[in-house]
Amino acid sequence: MVVQSKHFLNTAPSLVLDSLEGLCAINTHLALDPIHRVVYLADQDRSKVALLCGGGSGHEPSHSGFVGQGALTGEQNHYSLCGHDLVTDIHEAAVCGNVFASPSAGQVRRAIDLIDNEKGTIIVVKNYTGDVLNFGLAKEEYAARDPEKADRVKFVIVGDDVAVGRTQGNIVGRRGLAGVCLVYKIAGALAQTGATVDEVYDVAQYVSSRLGTIGVGLDHCHVPGTAVPDTHLGANELEIGLGIHNENGHRRISPVPPLNELIPTLLGMITSTTDRERSFVPFKNDGTDRVVLLVNNLGGLSELELGGIVAEVRRALDKTGIKIMRLLSGSFMTSLNMPGFSITMLLLPAANDTGIPSADLILSLLDDSTNTPGWKWSSKSVPKPPSVSSSLPTATRAKAWSASLKAPDINQFNSAVERACRALITAEPEITRMDSIAGDGDCGLTLKGGATAVLEALSRNSISGNDVLGSVITISRIAGDAMGGTSGALYSIFFSALAQALAKSSSSTATQEVWCTGLEAALGRLYTYTRARPPSRTLVDPLAAFIGALSSGLAAAVEAAREAAEGTKDMEAKAGRSAYVDSIKLKAERVADPGAWGVKVVVEALAQ
Repeated sequence: MVVQSKHFLNTAPSLVLDSLEGLCAINTHLALDPIHRVVYLADQDRSKVALLCGGGSGHEPSHSGFVGQGALTGEQNHYSLCGHDLVTDIHEAAVCGNVFASPSAGQVRRAIDLIDNEKGTIIVVKNYTGDVLNFGLAKEEYAARDPEKADRVKFVIVGDDVAVGRTQGNIVGRRGLAGVCLVYKIAGALAQTGATVDEVYDVAQYVSSRLGTIGVGLDHCHVPGTAVPDTHLGANELEIGLGIHNENGHRRISPVPPLNELIPTLLGMITSTTDRERSFVPFKNDGTDRVVLLVNNLGGLSELELGGIVAEVRRALDKTGIKIMRLLSGSFMTSLNMPGFSITMLLLPAANDTGIPSADLILSLLDDSTNTPGWKWSSKSVPKPPSVSSSLPTATRAKAWSASLKAPDINQFNSAVERACRALITAEPEITRMDSIAGDGDCGLTLKGGATAVLEALSRNSISGNDVLGSVITISRIAGDAMGGTSGALYSIFFSALAQALAKSSSSTATQEVWCTGLEAALGRLYTYTRARPPSRTLVDPLAAFIGALSSGLAAAVEAAREAAEGTKDMEAKAGRSAYVDSIKLKAERVADPGAWGVKVVVEALAQ
């Protein structure tokens, strides 16, 4: 399924130019040639080597977002031509084509002229046929027009995709992916130091030869202005090695594996030296390899997911003995709104390697400051070891005598708690559906998280009918820690207040009378923290109904809670998540309050 096929735009044909105008409005050091769609540095230092990049649009911030100049020893100026894949990173200019289409040779020639200088120009492109041909043609035409400058324009082609094996790639070679952004940054920084065009070219070529990238996506993306395609991938399927222009990948996997299974597979495709098809980078895999790691968002991932991916990649590399010298993460080379990511590794030279750029030089160039809008913040240092949770003193338990409060039937108590938890877990999809209409969509998962944690505590005997008060205290803490959010806070307050009431009981058995007294006190305490009163279309409705009817027996209390929860379907919200949702829509769809439904599920399970 295509995740997003609707877009905010004036027209599809105007989108690229509109976007470039917005980029330059935000970044006043950039200028735009609107006819040729070239983004370039307004105030150039023509005494230093210039870098030019570009390609089709749709990969933002590549390439236009990488036009800029370093501070002090930072990157050189650049230009960017924006087409389907063309733009610049830490360059004098970037040339931009249409979405996923190379800019024309005429656009590129204009960019070369805009950054003409005394030292020479390096053109950096990803290895795609259209980019190579159009940028190459512009370079040759420039040389034919100004033969005395022919040796001052160099051409670097970056192909870092390890999904394309040697047999498949054959003559055309590997595709260019996010690894090109590291070439931009390092070559641009070196140019800013005053290096010669040959020196910059040699370093760019070396870095390019040490790159490996693999991408993975949950689906393909949608190009603005085109028809909505049929489903590419199944609901529980992902694709490894797909291209940044919607090209099919190396293989598909179903079901979608957890990250701790997926990431080692991806890393192996980059680091393997035994796979004749994909051993492009000379890893030693003996514990001495050092890398720059780039985890790139292909456009449609949340920051939450990306952070989890970074953590898992780091853990997986630690197990292999590969040392991360620098870690970068964010959107560098996207594929519009593709829900996926790519992993790039730049293998640094060994300490005893000679005749090549040193690792210290490469890292210093990578660390140099820059004002390019697309370059993401990095710590400019080796990542610290993973955090380890510190041991905290266990909170003081309730008075010893409170443990004497036992359930009349311990096994029955434990079974009831287990039933309630499993019922919540089973009901999660339905509660989530309700909350996606009546709230923010997280209620089902929040309740499931709490129920799962309670089950774990039950299996450890941290919750048991042998110690009712201790069990209630444990559930209160779980609600606060494992659930979080509004529901977690409400449940935690309620169970904490219930524990306080139970602790005052003189009985040694948790009878119905003890529960009634404790629950009434807990509800009263809860009311001091929420304005919700029945009927309010919140979890308070069935909770109050249950407690109010409990003195008449458990069956009557459950029925009262069920009726109160069902009643929220036709009720106008006075508090809670639904108060911000159109009441007409809620009544029309007759969606119950998710929190109230969760209480209903719990009490029904308790009474089974």
